[in-house]
Amino acid sequence: MRFFIAIFLLFSISLFSQEDILAQEYFKNGEFEKALHEYKKLYANNASNPNYISQLLATYQQLEQYDEAETFLLKLMERIRLPHFYVELGYNYQLKNDLDKANSYYQKAINSVDDNVNSVFSVARSFQNHSLLDKVIIVYEKAMAIKPQLNFNLQLAQIYGEQGNIEKMFNSYITFIDTNPFVGSDSGALNTIKRTISDFISEDSSQENNILFRKILLKKMQQEPNVLWNGLLSWLFIQQKEYNKSFIQEKAIFNRQPESLYRIVELASIAVSENELDVAKDIYEFLIETAQDIDTKIDAHNQLLKIESKESTKENYETVLSKYQAFFEEFGMFSSTLEVQIGYAHFLAFKMNDTHKAISFLEESLKLPLAELQKAQIKLELGDILLLQEKFNDALIYYTQIQRNLKNSTVSQEARFRVAKASYYKGDFKWAESQLKILKASTSQLIANDALELKLLISDNKYEDSLQTALKLYSKADLFAFQDRNDEAISLLSKILKEHKTEPIIAQALFKQAQLFEAKKQFENAEQNYKNILLNYKDGILADNACYALAEIYANQLAQPEKAKSLYQQIIFEYADSIYFVEARKKFRALRGDAIE
Repeated sequence: MRFFIAIFLLFSISLFSQEDILAQEYFKNGEFEKALHEYKKLYANNASNPNYISQLLATYQQLEQYDEAETFLLKLMERIRLPHFYVELGYNYQLKNDLDKANSYYQKAINSVDDNVNSVFSVARSFQNHSLLDKVIIVYEKAMAIKPQLNFNLQLAQIYGEQGNIEKMFNSYITFIDTNPFVGSDSGALNTIKRTISDFISEDSSQENNILFRKILLKKMQQEPNVLWNGLLSWLFIQQKEYNKSFIQEKAIFNRQPESLYRIVELASIAVSENELDVAKDIYEFLIETAQDIDTKIDAHNQLLKIESKESTKENYETVLSKYQAFFEEFGMFSSTLEVQIGYAHFLAFKMNDTHKAISFLEESLKLPLAELQKAQIKLELGDILLLQEKFNDALIYYTQIQRNLKNSTVSQEARFRVAKASYYKGDFKWAESQLKILKASTSQLIANDALELKLLISDNKYEDSLQTALKLYSKADLFAFQDRNDEAISLLSKILKEHKTEPIIAQALFKQAQLFEAKKQFENAEQNYKNILLNYKDGILADNACYALAEIYANQLAQPEKAKSLYQQIIFEYADSIYFVEARKKFRALRGDAIE
């Protein structure tokens, strides 16, 4: 008997589910007469289902059967006394253009909060469902006045944002943070609020909303000092790319809460990624002076030495060298300083051209008690230094050892890519291509993309000339660029452009040469190359790259924002599948001066 009852219940549930789906489909497709018929049946079988009630009411209103909707609601209210039904009845009168009665019932719904403050949830939701936002605000504010422990400031902020009342939105978010004990400096709630606020501010610190938010935070800091306000102000400065100002706020936070430096470490990384190297250096120097744990100190030294090595010129090579030596005197040679050891060897080889000393130094590093992965990092650098010397076969030995000892790892895939690059540099394109085919499926997206790019370069150009003269010249120029011999690389690329004008490698040569011009800060020369690509190779795979690169030069180097804006717009309309599309759209809107709403 129980079995048959269970089967009957399951059948009934299934039947109601199918009827519900059918009713929803009719409603969604605008077949409201059929939807009404189905919802009436569903309601008759389950008169307490709130979904059937709301959908039946909505269907009446879609059919403009307002009197039937009113009758339905009044009968319903005789049976079930719920305050939000006043909102529904008022809205029905609003649809009938009887605003006096509508407002009368809206007021009854609002007054219900006085009798039972918990009715705020259903009443506010009903008002919001009908976009009656002013009344939602009234209900929330009334409830918080009656019961101060209620906190609807988050909901109010969202509503003010919808209304475009930015000042009230910002203030409500700040009040919510201030009155909610669970909102900490790194809480999920605070991060959600930041994401929402970011839609209303821009990189432009002079933009009205940015100024307003900054003023609100500064006022709050004066009235009620709290590191939360420093943190939000720091975040705002990061959005505005004012990293030095963010650093000031982060130091203020650290002085009050000196338990951790991770926020300042993170800010330094952001500054480096944005190429704000002067600010990054200041931050790393602060970390070196302030940090108590050795790992943070070592990492700060390492990052600072990386920046100084990158920026170094022949005039100050010895200064940078002495800083490396001072570091090793202070911290020594062990596994935790390995990254600095590799950086030092790289500086010796690629900047000072002292490859013998660099190799000897790394060979000593290999004798330290290291994990296999750490040894692989040293061998990658040794291989690169040997490539610098054009000792291709010796470099391949190190790369192959990594592949053998750390199969299927990311570093193994990186080693395989360098094998392909070494083969490509020495003109063995067939072997390089075979390695690149494997790497197209790499688990590292960056390696896979680089592999695909190099494979396309080889495959697109190896058949045009049986001797592969142009491709060999290009790979040699690529090797010169790797060796930091940029003038020689530019000269070799010029030879390709002059002697192989009809070959497909021309676009690639123009683009590579433009990048080298940029590295040498010869922006007018880079401009001409990018323009050449857009004029003569606009259907090629490098067109969007050239378009974005040229826009960036106009925007950041040549002070021609109108030309930059035009090129960003070109990416939006002509290269919608470009990896630069999102960034181009953002920068185009910023240059156009779009208002943030």
